[in-house]
Amino acid sequence: MRRLALLSLAVLAGGLRAEQFDYYTFPVLNKAVADKSVTEVKEVTSDQLGDLTGGLPDSTSAMLVVVTNDKRYARLMVQPARQKLAGDKSAAVLLIDKYVTYRGTTERAVAVQGANIQVYPSMRVSLDIGQVVPEAIGGDLQVIANEKDATQFTVKPIKDAKLYLLSKPVAGVVPKKAAKFVAGEVFETRFFAGKYKLSDDGRRTGELRLDVTEAGEVGGVFVSDRDGREYEVSGKAGTPKHQITFTVKFPATSQTFTGYMFTGNGKGIAGTTKLAEREAGFYAERVGE
Repeated sequence: MRRLALLSLAVLAGGLRAEQFDYYTFPVLNKAVADKSVTEVKEVTSDQLGDLTGGLPDSTSAMLVVVTNDKRYARLMVQPARQKLAGDKSAAVLLIDKYVTYRGTTERAVAVQGANIQVYPSMRVSLDIGQVVPEAIGGDLQVIANEKDATQFTVKPIKDAKLYLLSKPVAGVVPKKAAKFVAGEVFETRFFAGKYKLSDDGRRTGELRLDVTEAGEVGGVFVSDRDGREYEVSGKAGTPKHQITFTVKFPATSQTFTGYMFTGNGKGIAGTTKLAEREAGFYAERVGE
C-alpha cells in the first residue's frame, strides 16, 4: 500500500533510527551488489518506494543502494512525501531520511553522510558530496515529475551511477546478540564474542570485533583508528576457557595476540602481542556485545 509522509514548511520529519540500516556497511553493500541480494533497476517510482517500506523491519522507509559516478557505495533510507503548501495544495518530494556514502573499502572510511534532505521533481542529488545540485554539476540521482499526476515522481540514476533496491533484509547482516557474561557464572568460551577497544602497547588503537563458535574458533575484524582500514582476525579460544589467541592479518605481515579474559566481570582481555620479532603488551576493553 502506498504511504506518503506529510511535511510542514517549517519542520522536517526527524531522521529514523533504523538500527539495522547501520549494519549495511561497505563490505555488506559490495557483497550484496555482487551476489544480487539487492536488485538493480533503471528507475523506481514513488508508488514503488511506498511499497518497499518493509525492506528493513525496524524502519518505515525504503532502503536504496547506489554506486555513484565516482564508484563509491552509498546507502539511503527514503520515502515519497508531500510538502504542504498554502491552502490545500501540496508538492511531491523525495525525502532522504538518512544516507551514508563510503570513501573506500572499509566501513569507517565515510566520504559523507547526512539526513533530512528534500529532493523535489527536476532536482538532482550528488551522493559523492552530499548535496542537491544543478544539472551542470551532474549528480547521481534525479527526481522526475510525473506529467499526468503531480503527486507522483520517478527516481533515476544519472550517467554511470547504478541504483539498487532492497526488498528484504540481507541474511546474516544483523548479528545475533552475543551471550552476556554474568559474574559468578561458570566461564564459557563464548563470552569472548563482542566488541572491544583494543590498545596495542600504547602505540596503536582500534575496534576489535570477535565472533566465537561453540568449538572455540575465533573470527572477526580489527578496524584501525589510524587509517580506518579493516583487517581480518582469526584464532582459537578455550584452552583454558578464559584464554584466547588471535591473529590480525595486515597486508604485509601478521600480528598475534595471546590474552586472558577477566573472569570476574568479563569486561577486559589482557596479555601479550608479537609483531615480527617484537613482543609487547595489549589490553582490550569490552564496549559492546
